[in-house]
Amino acid sequence: MTTIVRPPASRWRRSAVVALAGALPVLAFPAPSLWWFAYVALVPWLLLARSAPTGRRAAYDGWCGGFGYLVAVHHWLLPSLHVFIFLIGALLGLLWAPWGWLVRRYLGGSPSPGRCAVALLVLPSGWLIPELVRSWQGLGGPWGLLGASQWQVEPALRLASVGGVWLLSFLVVAVNVAVAALVSVRAARVPAVAAVAATAAATCAAWAWAPRPQIDGGTRIAVVQPGVVAGPDSAARRFDREERLTRRLVGQDVDLVVWGESSVGYDLADRPDLARRIAALSRETGADVLVNVDARRSDRPGIYKSSVLVGPDGPTGDRYDKMRLVPFGEYVPARSLLGWATSVGKAAGEDRRRGTGQVVMNVGHGLRIGPLICFETAFPDMSRRLADDGADVLLGQSSTSTFQHSWAPPQHASLAALRAAETGRPMVHATLTGVSAAYGPDGRRLGPWLGTGASTTQVYDVPLAHGVTPYVRHGDWPVHGALLVLAALCAGEGVRALRLRRGGPEPLVPPARTVHGSPARPGR
Repeated sequence: MTTIVRPPASRWRRSAVVALAGALPVLAFPAPSLWWFAYVALVPWLLLARSAPTGRRAAYDGWCGGFGYLVAVHHWLLPSLHVFIFLIGALLGLLWAPWGWLVRRYLGGSPSPGRCAVALLVLPSGWLIPELVRSWQGLGGPWGLLGASQWQVEPALRLASVGGVWLLSFLVVAVNVAVAALVSVRAARVPAVAAVAATAAATCAAWAWAPRPQIDGGTRIAVVQPGVVAGPDSAARRFDREERLTRRLVGQDVDLVVWGESSVGYDLADRPDLARRIAALSRETGADVLVNVDARRSDRPGIYKSSVLVGPDGPTGDRYDKMRLVPFGEYVPARSLLGWATSVGKAAGEDRRRGTGQVVMNVGHGLRIGPLICFETAFPDMSRRLADDGADVLLGQSSTSTFQHSWAPPQHASLAALRAAETGRPMVHATLTGVSAAYGPDGRRLGPWLGTGASTTQVYDVPLAHGVTPYVRHGDWPVHGALLVLAALCAGEGVRALRLRRGGPEPLVPPARTVHGSPARPGR
């Protein structure tokens, strides 16, 4: 017996319901952090797309659900982007239209157990494609990837070391598809239960056999979080507060002091007095200080955001210029066409300039660090490259002060857990206003989070590990596998269409069933 989900009577009402269903997974992310909800959050969306009367309507359901999903996971941008967030959601939501069509193609009607089994491979593969495409920095970057909701689940972190956040997304979607099939298609119960069992088995296998980071040392890293400093002359007053807080670290035997993003609002070559003050802090604490400069450079045109290492004698020469800028926040894409966004929201009045390459810095004590700035911590490939280049510790410098009372700070801090687990390298996330945090090479949290109300310092004892995880060695293989699955699907659909065009026999499929459950027969 097939459970029939009756679509809403009104087309617009249905679209609104689908958009709401697409928004449900946001509850699995911080701040709610209901990680377990991710495994059923897609089920209403799947059931609606499955019940679509036509393939075109199913694609439209995919679009509406994608719109709801994107707006929900980026809702904290509303005060900055205003109407633009809905425009971006509508444009990028189109990426889920093919996924909606695939849901109906493989779960619609009365699918056979075989078709349901194929759906458990095809639909998670189809989900990864929108995640991959929108992960391009020019389209906003990989914020809110579904697998990132599992950042605090230890078995999931073990899986991340094997296939990155992509493998987590694949498995989460596969479980959702299995649950949707289980509740709506009686014939699919066996493959649905088998899929859930296979996911559990894969998790157990990763837990047992995936290489574990072998701890072979440790370091002490201090985070300086000044808190909110607003009003006139805020750059100077923030620097003064960071200086006072850093002096609290004297005598605590730290190996590195980290300030947050935009912690220095002046180019140090133009302000040698500030460079001398930071160098004095380095001498007093006995550690290099990694600051972040957000200013117009004196040696080249334009504004850059840069991680700059300062030692006891001044800047060491190690500098990393941010490569992946936040669309609208740090530059306006196609400014000649979209420059009017600066008059609607808080878009950048002048584009920041990009760096040309990632940098691994030697801070002494045999410690090599790989800096990332702001939402670069959302990009798995950047942390993977730093680990491959020999970084012992990943460092994220961020500022979420614009979104202080939203879900953005805790969600941003959670990304560092995934980057640590993927690479087998500890990661420290230092911010101006919270949330600051640190994670070991297995992705587990070290010490306390510094919340958005804190103005303080925190010293983290960070374990070091130098093994190579399968993800660092093999890269984004789940994405490559998904592309192969979809390529095979397209080839199969092409062969089927060619066979029908030539008048050949149609593939054998189970007879469709009417609402009353009797087999449909030709001529009736």
